[in-house]
Amino acid sequence: MARPVVGIIGNRFLINDEYPAHASGSMNSEAIAKVSGCVPLMVPSDSDLVEIEDLLACCDGFMFTGGRPNVHPEEYGEEETEAHGLFDRARDSLTLPLIRACVERGQPIFGVCRGFQEVNVAMGGSLHPEIRDLEGRDNHRMPPDGTLEEKFALRHVVTFSDDGPFEQLLGARQVMTNTLHGQGIKVAGPRVIVDGHAPDGTPEALYIKDAPGFTLSVQWHPEWNAENDRVSRKLFGAFGDAVRDWAAKT
Repeated sequence: MARPVVGIIGNRFLINDEYPAHASGSMNSEAIAKVSGCVPLMVPSDSDLVEIEDLLACCDGFMFTGGRPNVHPEEYGEEETEAHGLFDRARDSLTLPLIRACVERGQPIFGVCRGFQEVNVAMGGSLHPEIRDLEGRDNHRMPPDGTLEEKFALRHVVTFSDDGPFEQLLGARQVMTNTLHGQGIKVAGPRVIVDGHAPDGTPEALYIKDAPGFTLSVQWHPEWNAENDRVSRKLFGAFGDAVRDWAAKT
């Protein structure tokens, strides 16, 4: 039996600072293929190139990955400032309506880092432009120097709601995670349930209330070392199971 297909939302990228490309980290594809047990299919992040209805038909689930550009603040009713950083309006134009369509249909989605933030914005929430500038908050950005192993090292605890979906899935109220993000949830969307927080109060895990399908999303990067990390295996494994269930009934 053919494996189900997961569309991996990529980012615009310049090779050698001049050649435009669509790209996604290989660790995303490896996690989907080796842990979720699905076929990874990178999706060009531009609504001028792909129609949402076509994507919904050819993919069984979607992974919304991290990326350097941030969701444009116009998408949540705020003006652009220098603190908001870089943007990718083409990705915004695709991911936000795609998330809403998947939630309505019950088609599985898994948001990671920027993808976590996209899920919140798509569902009516807003973002802080820079977490480290807020009083009482820590710096959640990646270390500027060091190896990938050092940058993706586990750095803080995430505490989940008592008996919530993350605790039920992971079998623990607290887990250690990496942290490589600058922005974070300011106001959760009306149906967005924040189910996990960092020690400084930063939202780290969410799901969509009353959604008919898989919507678990996280602010950290579980795709790093996914085969060998217990938390990552459970997250990507559960996502893969949800994708297979969707494929079996459609």
